Amino acid sequence: MFDKIALAIAIIGGLNWGSIGIFGFDLVAALFGAGSVGSRIVYTLVGLSALWCISLLFRDWHRSPGHM
Repeated sequence: MFDKIALAIAIIGGLNWGSIGIFGFDLVAALFGAGSVGSRIVYTLVGLSALWCISLLFRDWHRSPGHM
């Protein structure tokens, strides 16, 4: 369950970065205010979720076929 929550938050963060890159629009800053405590909390949760998702890449790596 925690993996799916972290993945969902990381995806939302990635979509926000895509919005910034393509349209120059930061949805988090628009909703919570640029540099506000709310936006900093959201950005922190996205960063922590991304770090957690890194573990998803390697979790079953030692059991995958072809790995020695």
